[in-house]
Amino acid sequence: MAVEITCDVEGIEEFKAAIQQFDSAMQRHVHTLLASWATDVKALAKQLAPVRTGHLKSSIYAKIQQWVAEIGAEATYALFVEFGTRHMQAQPYLYPAIQEHLPQLEAIICEAIDQAKAEAGLT
Repeated sequence: MAVEITCDVEGIEEFKAAIQQFDSAMQRHVHTLLASWATDVKALAKQLAPVRTGHLKSSIYAKIQQWVAEIGAEATYALFVEFGTRHMQAQPYLYPAIQEHLPQLEAIICEAIDQAKAEAGLT
């Protein structure tokens, strides 16, 4: 059982449509920015994860697929650590890492939309 936290970001559909208007160089640039963002979130999640054996920390991952950043942990008990149980206090590590980096993600999306509008002559 893996744990993933999904955050719906306003404007994502507009972002996906805008990114299709970019040339391949611009798409690679935006993809690089998203990958860098996901790597930063992953690094913070690893810092925040409680460590007993190190397995949870080592199972935290980040990947980009079709303009969607996926950040999670593959340890079988990752969900229980993040959200807690009736016997164990929650020790969130993914959600706080994502929350801290959301302003940067918003800036990446807004910049990409603005660039797409500028290239299309819509500014």
